[in-house]
Amino acid sequence: MLPASRPSLRSRSTLNRSAGSSRRGPRRALSGLAIATVLTVFVSPAARGTIRGRVDLGRVPVAAERRPNVADLGMPEARGAPERRPSVVYLEIAPRPAFEEREEAHARMDQRRESFVPHVLAIAAGTTVDFPNNDHTYHNVFSLSKARPFDLGRYGAGRSKAVRFDRPGIVRVFCEIHSHMSAFVLVFGHRFFSVTDPEGRYAIDNVPPGTYTVKVWNEALAAEPRQVSLLEDGGDVELNFSLGQK
Repeated sequence: MLPASRPSLRSRSTLNRSAGSSRRGPRRALSGLAIATVLTVFVSPAARGTIRGRVDLGRVPVAAERRPNVADLGMPEARGAPERRPSVVYLEIAPRPAFEEREEAHARMDQRRESFVPHVLAIAAGTTVDFPNNDHTYHNVFSLSKARPFDLGRYGAGRSKAVRFDRPGIVRVFCEIHSHMSAFVLVFGHRFFSVTDPEGRYAIDNVPPGTYTVKVWNEALAAEPRQVSLLEDGGDVELNFSLGQK
């Protein structure tokens, strides 16, 4: 479950020393992110395929109630938590071609109606993420995560600041001004991952032939890893997951 509020800037040093922080749970669940940067599966040139399927969340967790804020006066009603939190499906060990091409990439996480949009962003290492402020109030985006700590400072409507993510791992994002705002940036050492759509569907494209372990990350639920094999002639393979409580 998400914490009721985010830490203040003044408490960051204490939080970084706290081995029992509740925010470290998701990082452990995605240890395969770092592993994927060093373990590879050698594959020969062949037709590539797609791993697709659906992630069933079962009972959707209830988000914590939003804390009232004096800044809400004159603002549109903040968007509530989505009914279905996205999951990220990814290969635990990437095929070798995943490391042969490194290109500069950009992604975007908006601040809109006092929410981060999207709530879950999956990117490859080396990606720069823009954080535009599309609200009529100030925001201060920051993270205490070991994979990429940062603090963008306060900036107003219409402005944007950016962060480059070079290290695989989970980065939990907060707003210093609005305690109810939080999001996740999942940084992978490869490009074989997919964020589920509102119906829970996903597709990992351009996967070389081979046998892979496929994992699912979700901020509140868990699923057992599953193995899948893609044949030399490519094609689609269906792989579905059902998540339960962590």
